[in-house]
Amino acid sequence: MSNERFANVWDAIEDTAAQAENMKLRSALMMALKDHISHEGLSQAEAAKLFGVTQPRVSDLMRGKIDLFGLDSLVNMAAAAGLHVELRVGRAA
Repeated sequence: MSNERFANVWDAIEDTAAQAENMKLRSALMMALKDHISHEGLSQAEAAKLFGVTQPRVSDLMRGKIDLFGLDSLVNMAAAAGLHVELRVGRAA
């Protein structure tokens, strides 16, 4: 067993830094979308209509099925919901 420490779970479980960064962005977008649905009191059907996707797609989002979502689709859903997405780029630690 290793005592190696990681900044977050994605750094620990992904094979490359690129994969970890992608997962961090996807998880942040998914959490923002889930928070928006909850804050607005939307049903899955209402959220699906707002996001321009199917209700089963929103169900996948709510259940955290991150492997089913790419950055493009998550950004599109956020924009459709009226959310503003920002990206900051800096040097790796």
